Amino acid sequence: MESLVSTEWLAGELGKPDLVVFDCSTFLPGEPGNKHDAFRAAHIPGARLFDIDKIADDETDLPHMVPTPAKFARLIGALGVSNDTRVVFYDQHGLRSSPRGWWMMRLFGHDKVAVLDGGLPAWKKEDRPVESGEAPAPAPATFVPDFRASMLKGIGDIKQIVADGSALILDARAKGRFDGTAAEPRAGLPSGHMPGAGNVPVSEMAGPDGLMKDPATLRAIFAAAGATGGRPVVTSCGSGVTACVIAFGMVRAGLAEPAVYDGSWTEWASRPETIKEKTA
Repeated sequence: MESLVSTEWLAGELGKPDLVVFDCSTFLPGEPGNKHDAFRAAHIPGARLFDIDKIADDETDLPHMVPTPAKFARLIGALGVSNDTRVVFYDQHGLRSSPRGWWMMRLFGHDKVAVLDGGLPAWKKEDRPVESGEAPAPAPATFVPDFRASMLKGIGDIKQIVADGSALILDARAKGRFDGTAAEPRAGLPSGHMPGAGNVPVSEMAGPDGLMKDPATLRAIFAAAGATGGRPVVTSCGSGVTACVIAFGMVRAGLAEPAVYDGSWTEWASRPETIKEKTA
């Protein structure tokens, strides 16, 4: 299964019994709207809501951290996904949060997963059908996880990387937030970046048409930020969501897959002992 699928492909596959389509939308703190209202207003026919704030670790104050394998298996099974299911993620914004779903499925061992190129905006632009209202409860399935620890980094790993430079940290936040010249959306959190990090704003992953850029263009973007294959990469962002978009971009570019720092800037910036740099 290709990791990036077109609206045409998805339209031809809708309704097949082994396919589950998820709306994996998120909204930033303070941003108008919310994922639940957006889903109820319009979604791809047959889609279900993949709520990253529910399919998460509820024993931490950090937002939407990955759950344990057992919890993920229980929740994804309740949404009708088995190890044989093909899964496609999209989001309401185009290419903001759907790769988070793609990454989570693969983190727990499921490779039959893809992202819809252009998301719901591309689907609507082509006048394809949408549904409204809540999704009906799916028939539950059994999902057996196979956790891939190397895909996930925690703050201890990042402290070590900052100290020894053993990996390149790429931050997906907008340049102003990375530089420390623009405010973070989460109140009370300083902007800036981790020492030694590079910046690849998530907005660079898609073209003006909202579709993902071609692999050669993506490779050039990552090379300009220092990701040339010489050392491992860890992606970061505000809270671990758009970090998955640039991780997805690296895979699409044919580069070695990076790990994702799940706590990202929200965790790093909230810790008193960590260094927060600003661009002079």
